[in-house]
Amino acid sequence: MPEQNRNVPNSLPKAWPFDEARKLAAHVEKKGAPADAPALLETGYGPSGLPHIGTFGEVARTSWVRQAYTRLTGRPTRLLAFSDDMDALRKVPDNVPNGDMLRGHLGKPLSRIPDPFGTHESFAAHNNARLRAFLDGFGFAYEFASSTDYYTGGRFDAALRRVLEVHDEIVAVIAPTLGPDRRATYSPVLPIHPRTGHVMQVRMDAIDAAAGTVRWTDDAGETFETPVTGGHAKMQWKADWAMRWYALGVDYEMSGKDLIDSVKLSGRICRILGGEPPAGLTYELFLDENGQKISKSKGNGISVEEWLRYAPPESLGQYMFNAPQRAKRLFFDVIPKAADEYLANVARAGETPADDAALLANPAWFIHGGAIGADDGSPLSFGMLLNLASVANAETADVLWKFIRRYDAAASPETCPMLARLVEHAVVYYADFVRPAKTYRAPAPHERTALADLAESLRGLEDAPTDPDTLQNLVFEIGKRHGFAALRDWFGCLYEVLLGQKEGPRFGIFTGLYGVSETVALIETALIRAPAADAVADASDDAAG
Repeated sequence: MPEQNRNVPNSLPKAWPFDEARKLAAHVEKKGAPADAPALLETGYGPSGLPHIGTFGEVARTSWVRQAYTRLTGRPTRLLAFSDDMDALRKVPDNVPNGDMLRGHLGKPLSRIPDPFGTHESFAAHNNARLRAFLDGFGFAYEFASSTDYYTGGRFDAALRRVLEVHDEIVAVIAPTLGPDRRATYSPVLPIHPRTGHVMQVRMDAIDAAAGTVRWTDDAGETFETPVTGGHAKMQWKADWAMRWYALGVDYEMSGKDLIDSVKLSGRICRILGGEPPAGLTYELFLDENGQKISKSKGNGISVEEWLRYAPPESLGQYMFNAPQRAKRLFFDVIPKAADEYLANVARAGETPADDAALLANPAWFIHGGAIGADDGSPLSFGMLLNLASVANAETADVLWKFIRRYDAAASPETCPMLARLVEHAVVYYADFVRPAKTYRAPAPHERTALADLAESLRGLEDAPTDPDTLQNLVFEIGKRHGFAALRDWFGCLYEVLLGQKEGPRFGIFTGLYGVSETVALIETALIRAPAADAVADASDDAAG
C-alpha cells in the first residue's frame, strides 16, 4: 500500500471535508507523489471587483479540506491563493470610484491599470491587497500567487511552450462550445499588444512551437510576432486554468456550480498537456435577498466587513461550513442563526471526548483548526442577547451587561470573551434590524387571560430564588391550563405580543435573564398597550354601524 494511505481509516467522520480529503488522497496516490511531498490545493480569484464573501468561503472550505486531509493521511499540504490579475478588464464594476478613468483602460490586464482608489500601483494590486487583508484577518495559512508575477517571472514558460505544441488539439476541444464568429478566430493564446497594452483576442496566423512564438494581425492590419513567454501573452481562461493545473501540479481545487462545464473542458485540456486535473468539489452559489446570484462586480449580498459588523468571524465560518452543495441565501437575516449554530457546536464539542470520531465531524473542530478553547463558547446565545436588547431597548453594551451580571454574577468581559463580543454585536444588530422590524399584535381574549395569569404567577415568585427550568415549567403549566391545543401557539403569543416578533427564546431562560419583576412589568405593559383583539373588532363593528 502506498505510504500516504497507511493512516487512512476505513470509515471516515461524517463531515464533507473528510469526503473531499479521501478524494484528494486518492488523487495524490494516483500521481505517485513522494511521501513527503505536500499536496497542493488552490483557490482562484478574479480581481476585477472588490473581494467578496464568496471568495472567503472558497478559501475557508479549501482550508478545511486541508485540515481533514492532514488528519487523515499525516501528509503536509500547501494552499495557493491564485489571483488572475493578468486578465483583461472587460467592464467597469459598479462599486468602485473613477469609473471614467477605468473606461479608458478597458481591455488591458488588471495589473496594468491604475488603481481607481489611488492607494496602490494598480487596480489588481488594490484588490489583491484587500483579498490578502481579510484572509490574513481570519488567520488562514496560504501562499499568495499573482498571475502577472508567474507569467512575467517565467514560472509558466515551459507550460506555455507545451500549449503551442498541442495548440490545435486545444482548439478542437474549445471550438465546439463557441459561436460561429468566435470559433473562426479562437486561439488559447492571447498576445499582449506591444503598443496599446490590450489583451488581444485574435486569430493566430502562425504557431512556431520550436521558437515559442505566435504571429497575428491586429485590427489595423499590422502583423506582430510575439513570444508566449515572459508575460508577452496569456492564455484564454479555460486554457489558462488547465495550463496552471499542469504547470504547478495542482492536486485539488473546488469551484462553483456555474463552472461545471468549464471544469470538464479545462480537465480535458490539462490531460492534452500531459497532466492530471485536480480533484475538487462543486459547490452551490450564494443568493442575495432576492434569490439572485451574488456578484463581486455588482456588490450585492453581504461583504465580509458587513458580516463582521453584526457577528464574530466564527459565525461566518459556521455559515460557510454548512452544506456547501446546497444553494443558500446570504443576507443579514441569516447571521443570528449562524452565530447560534456555532455556539451550539462549541458546546457540543466540549461534551465530546477528544478520541471520539464525532468531534472530527463537528464544524467547530474545523473552524478552530482542531483546537477548541474554553473561551470559544458563550453561556448565552446570540438570539437570547438580541431578545434582551429588544425588550431593554439596549442602546449600549452596558445595558445588557446589567442584566447579564444579575443572571450570573461571575460573568464579565474578562471571564467570557466570546460573550463580550456577542454583546457588542447584538447591540448593533438590534439597532439596525430588530428595532425597525418590531410589530406587536393584540392578544386574543383567551391569550389575554393567560398572560394575566402568567403575570400573577410570576409575581408570586419575585422574592423567591428561581431557576430557568422552574420558570419554563410554569410557562408550560399556564399554557396547558388555558387550553392551548398546541403549546407552540402559546409561545407564539408570548413572542408576538410581548416581544413583537415571530420567534423568540426559551422563555424560562429569558425570564431568568431579564428578571421576574421586569417580565411581569413587560406583560402588564403589553396588556395595557394592546386591547383584546375582540374588543378592537367590536369597536370597528360599532363604528361601521
